[in-house]
Amino acid sequence: MDQLLKARTRAGLTQDAVAERMGTTKSAVSRLEGSGKHAPSLGTLRRYAKAVGCELQVRLVPQSKARVAP
Repeated sequence: MDQLLKARTRAGLTQDAVAERMGTTKSAVSRLEGSGKHAPSLGTLRRYAKAVGCELQVRLVPQSKARVAP
């Protein structure tokens, strides 16, 4: 989740500040930013994005030379 950390750094915020804006704990923010097996919900990612002054975008990008089964 390197993009999360980069976004927070660009915003000049600490994990504590993001946690407060999200209404959660610093440890929850740390888990989001970590590279573990945590799979956050889209709602959580939206709250994080809003807390750091970003907009969450989810995109599906076609794989090169791959066929998609119907």
